[in-house]
Amino acid sequence: MSLDTAKRVLRIESEAIAGLLERLDERFEKAVELLYACKGRVVVTGLGKSGLIGRKIAATFASIGTPSFFLHAAEALHGDLGMLTADDVLLAISSSGETEELIELLEAVKRLGIHLITLTGRVQSTLATASDIVLDIAVKEEACSLNLAPTASTAAAMAMGDALAVSLLDRRGFKEDDFATLHPGGRLGKKLRRVDALMHAGEDLPRVLPSAKMPDVIYEMSRKGLGLAAVADAGGKLLGIITDGDLRRMMQKRKENVLELTAADCMTKNPATLPRTELAARALRLMEEKKITSVLVVDEAGRLEGVVHVHDLWTLQLF
Repeated sequence: MSLDTAKRVLRIESEAIAGLLERLDERFEKAVELLYACKGRVVVTGLGKSGLIGRKIAATFASIGTPSFFLHAAEALHGDLGMLTADDVLLAISSSGETEELIELLEAVKRLGIHLITLTGRVQSTLATASDIVLDIAVKEEACSLNLAPTASTAAAMAMGDALAVSLLDRRGFKEDDFATLHPGGRLGKKLRRVDALMHAGEDLPRVLPSAKMPDVIYEMSRKGLGLAAVADAGGKLLGIITDGDLRRMMQKRKENVLELTAADCMTKNPATLPRTELAARALRLMEEKKITSVLVVDEAGRLEGVVHVHDLWTLQLF
């Protein structure tokens, strides 16, 4: 019985979201453009379950770089209207379009000249009629067995809010670097950390001149403990890399004394590199693609700045 109910709920809610597709038209495009042109904040408002959905939508906008907050419709009528400015865009959510508190907000919204976008299931309602743009989120039925509790309607409202937010993200050209700036904490923040926060630099960076003899190279590799030595000239220009694996293969192939060679004789030219602004996740992908355990970090002129080792990425739990 419970499984049957669950399947029915999921079917109704998925159909409610799918039903939004055929109603997407130029009004949605205009809504995205209005949000894009907003010089203030995107203020999301609603009451009850719509208010809860509104809080999530406001948080999503904020997470993608659009200044946004949730304004409780009832609290707005008791002093919080001062949060609004003429440069804001108000995004109202009301399934009926007749929520009393939202209707009472209309006078103040119009007085301030604030643009109003409404998500509603009744496009001829009072709220919809007063709006600049109306997005239809009507559903055929609620998933509730009594067809009363907001379920399919809230799912549709949240999906439409996500569609607006992601469309705005694309419109702004929001990139991974921008996302990283706004999400410094948690697992997501770790995944989006930049290379310069993880790399070994300065005295911790194993580096040798191309003229260095192999005993000195091996000493530098052992002293820094990363299993490699970057080869750079006196000006810091990266020339190559020598790894533990390179040493083992060279000793197996060469009969003459490897210790008499220089770093330039033994190095691998054109090693894998990344700029210091690259994301840690990209460094991991590069290591996996090339089957290596470290990536050197260089500036725009090719000067050596640091090295990121696979062990540094393990601490971020990116695997």
